Amino acid sequence: MADASGSRPTEIQSGSLVLRGDSEGDGSPIVLLHGLTATRRYVTMGSHALPRAGFWTIAYDARGHGDSAAPRDRSAYEYSDLVADLRAVLDGLEIRRAAFAGVSMGAHTALRFALEDPDRVAALVLITPAYVGHPHEDLDSWGRMADALERGGVEGFLDEWGARDVADRYREAALENARQRLERHRDLDAVVAALRVVPASIAFDGLDALEAIEAPALVVGSRDEADPVHRLGVAERYVERLPNAELLVEEEGKSPIAWQGARLSKAIAAFLEREGYSASAPS
Repeated sequence: MADASGSRPTEIQSGSLVLRGDSEGDGSPIVLLHGLTATRRYVTMGSHALPRAGFWTIAYDARGHGDSAAPRDRSAYEYSDLVADLRAVLDGLEIRRAAFAGVSMGAHTALRFALEDPDRVAALVLITPAYVGHPHEDLDSWGRMADALERGGVEGFLDEWGARDVADRYREAALENARQRLERHRDLDAVVAALRVVPASIAFDGLDALEAIEAPALVVGSRDEADPVHRLGVAERYVERLPNAELLVEEEGKSPIAWQGARLSKAIAAFLEREGYSASAPS
């Protein structure tokens, strides 16, 4: 049953797991994929602009995140697992082909899916990507954050991370965003497990792999002073490799577009319309 906003709850079976989310609107489907330690709300930040623009907007919590179930195997957070879940969501909702908008881990998941199932990908929106073609180089820092979350909960994680590399004028907002994001999880222990696996997982082998992706792509970067974890240079390298890509980034000194749900959603809708993927396009 839809709520007051028109959002309809979804429960999709992926193997032994139940993935929970919601969908809103009708028309051509777009699937939203959140980042590590986030939930489905943290792609378009609660904006309803995409369904209002005529898109069937599907969002779900990744395994072990938000309202979705966690695998018994604490190592089962590889990108291969995340892609299997994405495929299960599409099949469960009987979606043959869709557009995908993913943040960080979600962007890397969408790219791997595009490499494996290109015929099912109409367009890609890659928001603040961080994967540079191989697992993260500083795995120790991710391990420390996982340990801090396990020992001290949300506050322990925030104390360890501290947003220390974020510019002063963005630090308070970054910390509050992280706190709110972490407080939305049903099972923080599952998030600990994901923190220990995802950064070491292989999404695809080398940035040259992106040259095989023909789907149009909008890459949304953020400047390093606000988001040093997701370097603008990585987004720029994606645009260089992807055959049909464009870059969107905020003006110097402005708040990241990735943090502005309504503005981001409108940019996504405009991009999809330019690429001919509109409410009337077949799915």
